[in-house]
Amino acid sequence: MKPAAATLLTLSALALLSSRTARSEEDRDTLWDAWGSWSECSRSCGGGASYSLRRCLSSRTCEGQNIKYRTCSNVDCPLGAGDFRAQQCSAHADVRHQGRYHEWLPLNNDPENPCALKCRARGSDLVVELAPKVLDGTRCYTESLDMCISGLCQVRASQSLPPEGSIEDHGIP
Repeated sequence: MKPAAATLLTLSALALLSSRTARSEEDRDTLWDAWGSWSECSRSCGGGASYSLRRCLSSRTCEGQNIKYRTCSNVDCPLGAGDFRAQQCSAHADVRHQGRYHEWLPLNNDPENPCALKCRARGSDLVVELAPKVLDGTRCYTESLDMCISGLCQVRASQSLPPEGSIEDHGIP
């Protein structure tokens, strides 16, 4: 076989393989419904999260994620707005614990589970996990831009959560 013919054959085989790969990716994507509209932001200021869902249309398992997130409301909160985690603890003030009502203060920077809502009763050593997950958009740590999404700390430095309006949005497992 002449070199030109071999090159032509190789290019033809590559084109065929490429079209099959593209078709299989297209088929895989058609197993999913279109992405839904973005949810309302979890916060009105201070950085929150918004999500979009899609539904698997196949009776088989679909490849990929059914949810994707993006950051939103990336504007500073007004002075006196209060800490988002503290607001979540305060929301449990009307729930009895060990027969008493407590004023709950946030327990910040828990290295073992930064996305659980752990609060301390004012004037006591009593610490209680009031919820397994903080609300989406809650900072993992006090001095960090990393935020909790679905109970997991998502590191902002890796751009796992792109900014609102960005072209590329990512799912989070």
